[in-house]
Amino acid sequence: MSAEGIRSRQFSCLRKILERAGPVCHPDFEPSAEILNFISNDCKVLVIGAGGLGCELLKNLGLMGFRDIHVIDMDTIDLSNLNRQFLFRRKDIGKPKAEVAAEFINKRISGCNVKPHFCKIQDFDEDFYRQFSIVICGLDSIIARRWINAMLVSLLVYEEDILDQTSLIPLIDGGTEGFKGNARIILPGMTACIECTLDLFPPQVTYPLCTIASTPRLPEHCIEYVKLLQWPKENPFECSIDGDDPSHIGWIYEKSLERAACFSIRGVTYRLVQGVVKNIIPAVASTNAVIAATCVTEAFKLASSCCSTLNNYMVFNNVDGVYTYTYEAEKKDDCFVCSPFFRVKYMDLPHDGMKLNEFIEFLSGLQYQMKNPGIVAAFAERNRTLYMSGVPSIEEMTRDNLKKSLKELNIINGTKLIVTDVTRPTPLEIVIRFSEINN
Repeated sequence: MSAEGIRSRQFSCLRKILERAGPVCHPDFEPSAEILNFISNDCKVLVIGAGGLGCELLKNLGLMGFRDIHVIDMDTIDLSNLNRQFLFRRKDIGKPKAEVAAEFINKRISGCNVKPHFCKIQDFDEDFYRQFSIVICGLDSIIARRWINAMLVSLLVYEEDILDQTSLIPLIDGGTEGFKGNARIILPGMTACIECTLDLFPPQVTYPLCTIASTPRLPEHCIEYVKLLQWPKENPFECSIDGDDPSHIGWIYEKSLERAACFSIRGVTYRLVQGVVKNIIPAVASTNAVIAATCVTEAFKLASSCCSTLNNYMVFNNVDGVYTYTYEAEKKDDCFVCSPFFRVKYMDLPHDGMKLNEFIEFLSGLQYQMKNPGIVAAFAERNRTLYMSGVPSIEEMTRDNLKKSLKELNIINGTKLIVTDVTRPTPLEIVIRFSEINN
């Protein structure tokens, strides 16, 4: 049988959907044999994450006719992955997930071309992301979700405050935790984005770096200090931290005990160190399969317009039977990321006596949920770095500012601050307003 004949037979079920109308079709849907050709040849899809969800996503996309697929993942395969990440085998342990997953799909599904990227999403610029028709996330990191969300929003083009919809790249996001999961569709600039709905995510256990560095109070603070600051500085094993390497965990454990003793903090244990370093999230293969199937179905509907898409958030619960619930997450008109009418971003603070470390903790709180924000004040004469945690030398130079008040740092009403954070691809510029001015 010819290659065209194999392909026709392979996608005969899809042709029944795409080449004829039906009672559940979108009102504007026009059946055509060319739709499948568009999906196969012109619709470029990016999958972020090649773990439990990512493996399912890649398999489903290939079987649904998508051919031009890219996948990004920065991790390598571990023994613990093999029980649910079915594209990997024992011989693959230690290899990049993206590369092994791509090779498996390309061999198994005829005509599929998955291109792997063994790196971070932050390693690519706007031009890379602009080439895709759809982006699908299979991530276990809220920080990464927020970053790609902000990146896709930054690609939007507005003409006289009217969105040019040709610049819009849909984001389909899936997430699982144990027997629970969710899937959602984000149309940047049109529907609620990740930042609009941060309160839907479970509370994240995060510790502001200023607290970790200057005023630790918990055993977790000591562990995070060693993990984030001491390890990069001393580089004991001349490599990044491997949470499954007992020698790495042992080193962090010993150093955390030493730091805890300096601040009279109790409770540092080997098991706690493992939990903090690995940030383990439970995963169940069946939940991954359901959520990935939902995400790829939505991608197929977006690419073909054959049916109305999800509007716009679906919750799945398989703890006591199977339960799903769908609702429309509301877009925030004053969202710091996706609102085009909120270009001058004001931040209201109670008084100018607030210390810089308190301000950073405020940015790391429930409202903004930043990870380790860096602060630069844009004064008329020149910009001045108030605190920056990403570079150890700058962090040490600016650490004394943490105990100073905003007034002592010359922050007044109308001062513009430039805030950088790992949750955003671009800096956030905000104008400070104090509700109570100390005279």
